[in-house]
This record gives sequence, C-alpha cells and structure tokens, in this order.
Amino acid sequence: MKYNKTFLASGLLIASAFLSVSCVNSNRDDKQKDSTENISAAGTAKSDFPYDLASPVKYNMPQNLFEISGIVFHDGDPKEVFAIQDEDGDLFHLGLGDKESEFTKFGGKGDYEDVTIIKNYVIVLKSNGELHTFPITEVGKPEAADVIKTKNLVPKAEYEGLAADEKNSMIYVLTKDSKADSKAKASSIYGFKVADDASLTAAGEFSLSHKAIQKASESSKSRFRPSALAKNTKTGEWYILSSVNKLLVVTDADFKVKTTYPLNPQLFNQPEGIAFDRDNNLYISNEGGTLSAGNILMFKLRK
Repeated sequence: MKYNKTFLASGLLIASAFLSVSCVNSNRDDKQKDSTENISAAGTAKSDFPYDLASPVKYNMPQNLFEISGIVFHDGDPKEVFAIQDEDGDLFHLGLGDKESEFTKFGGKGDYEDVTIIKNYVIVLKSNGELHTFPITEVGKPEAADVIKTKNLVPKAEYEGLAADEKNSMIYVLTKDSKADSKAKASSIYGFKVADDASLTAAGEFSLSHKAIQKASESSKSRFRPSALAKNTKTGEWYILSSVNKLLVVTDADFKVKTTYPLNPQLFNQPEGIAFDRDNNLYISNEGGTLSAGNILMFKLRK
C-alpha cells in the first residue's frame, strides 16, 4: 500500500500542533487548580479558631434584602433575624429560611449601616453617626411610632458598625473612616451606657490599632476599614469585620487585637453584617452581587 508523502507530512504537523495545544491547556488547568486551592486555603481559619469559615450554612435573602447590611437577633434567638439594608429606612424581620420578609418603616431614605437591639429597643446607625431608636414592640407595624433621632452624639466621621453589650448595658459605635484625618492609623470606637428608657450616656472611647491588625495579618496593603462588629458573649471577645479588606479581626474586651482571619472572596462577596446567636453560632451577612443574592452565612460553633 502506497502513502502520499505530502498527506503524511501534513498529518504529522497537525498531530504536533494538537499535542502542543494540549500541553498548554494542561498547564493552564494546573494553574487554575492551584489558584482555586490557594483561594480556599486563604479562606480557611486557623485550626484553633472555633468556627470553620470555609463551611457555612447559606441562607439566601429575599429580593427586598438584596443590599442587606446590618443584622441582629433579639436576645440571641435565631428563629428570627432583624436586618437593614442600605438606602431604605426599613427594619426587616424574617426566619432564616423564609422566602419573603416583612418590614417596618422607621425613617426616610438614607445611608443606614448597622442595627442592634438592647433593653427591648431597636437602634439603627446611619453612616453620619445619627441613631434611630424605637421600641421593639413597634416591629410588625407598617410604620414605627416614637422613633427618636439622636444627632451629634459622635464626632464627624463615616460610621459603619454598631453593636450592643447587653450584659453591661452598653452600645458601641465604630468608625469606618475619619473625615478629619483620612490617614488615621486607628479606628475610633465610642461607648455609651444605655438606660432603661434607651437614653444614652457617653462611657468611653476606644482605639482599634491598624498597625496591630497589619502585624497580625502580615499585610500592609491597605488601610483597615471596618464594616461591622459583634461581641462573643462566651469569650468576651469582639469580632470586627471588614468588607473592603476581606478580613475578620478578633480583639479582647478592650479592642486590643488578638488575631485576624482572611475571608474567602468567593464566599464573602461583600460582608457587611455580623452577629452571634444565644448558642454562640456566628452569622455574617453579604450584600448581593452581579451573580448572587444577598445572603447570611451561618458558622456553627465547633464542639
């Protein structure tokens, strides 16, 4: 049987080219695999951390909570979560598995950043430091009555974090960025004593060191810009979240940095809210993105 030499040469060239492309694709696949593994490793906390940040239970939020921001539980009861979202003066409440949420209007349009509950009062924080306070008995009504607006409580700055320490009758307001000093090397935290009628008395100022955070995270790429905080009542530690930095910072009761944990951007699209339930399970809320709904991720406490 005779072969056409030209045909044979062409065949060899095609086979060689195919083999070369296969090798390139194989190398590319290996690189993609390595990249995925690195991302996963970056989102996994140290072994002594009481939560597995790589293995959450995910609850997608209804469409009207696409831009979910702050979250909180009343008395730590996980059966119902209270939440706010940017731009709307509405307090949402729903079960974590619910497909729809109800809401009560407490204010007009605005940049609302966080929410907490203390002494049966709901307190909502605006980005300018203004607080909106009303009784939790107003929840469930179309619009809350007896809403108290508190202005000029804290210095001019951008604020994103609000949390309660029910045991000590305190709330804490956390700066994101200071307008007065854009090169600030610490985030200020203002504490207030809460009376039974929800009136507030200044009770201390704390500082969250950016240098200590950089040292703990072994990174100095960008200034720390916190987005939320919550107190772990079991340990007395503060858990402070940064959406921009994709970082979780753990401090002692006086906000001295103890350690940090990176957050996997594939899981944490835009982490803006944080809370604990009465069993010390950890919850982190994420605003929705181009391909995802807003959600709440629950991390069970390791036994």
